[in-house]
Amino acid sequence: MTSISMPGHDRASLFSAPRDAAMVAPSILSADFGRLEVECKAVLDQGADLLHLDVMDGHFVPNLSMGPALCASLRRHFPNTFLDVHMMVTHPGDFIEPFAKAGADHFTIHVECEEDPQSLADAIRQSGMTAGLAIKPDTDFSRMEPLIDSFDLLLVMSVHPGFSGQAFIPEVLETTRRLKAMIGPNQHIQMDGGVDPKTAIECRQAGCDVLVAASAIFKQDDYRQAIAEIRGS
Repeated sequence: MTSISMPGHDRASLFSAPRDAAMVAPSILSADFGRLEVECKAVLDQGADLLHLDVMDGHFVPNLSMGPALCASLRRHFPNTFLDVHMMVTHPGDFIEPFAKAGADHFTIHVECEEDPQSLADAIRQSGMTAGLAIKPDTDFSRMEPLIDSFDLLLVMSVHPGFSGQAFIPEVLETTRRLKAMIGPNQHIQMDGGVDPKTAIECRQAGCDVLVAASAIFKQDDYRQAIAEIRGS
């Protein structure tokens, strides 16, 4: 399985081995896009491990967001930062090469997309990125289960994807616990949606080691405290 940075680390190693503490991935969906460089630098300086980019096509989910051009801009400003791209799109295969060229390190697709996840995993790795597989809260786990070994990261959506600021759906913790019992030592479980200092406790206990948070970080006055509380440090 391919390995997948954060400032001061080899970008190619972030997802390659177990970590002692949970990684915190601020989702820039809740950042002020007029001050994006400033806000991203601030969360990284205050302890964030990577940046999470939520990409939406207005079809797979009822919202539109960023694309490869924004990813390329972040790469220019943050050459050593790990960029984690979450594709909430119907045809993610169309975007593998554009995001790889834009400097993305990791590319997560949804099990519910209209393409073959196994073939996409191979294409993602061939492009130089690591591969992730996401599942929505209301999707049966049986769709993800046979594909687990093919991906470096398994993403559990704890809200219905599309918008930040939604309430955490606690029932998804059962999916996380099932994944924890099935993954290898170099695979990771990511939680995305409604993650804050309180829900992060349950996520970590259930086996998540990569926590995506949007408004729980970017809408707070003290980024360092918010990130530390989500990490559990």
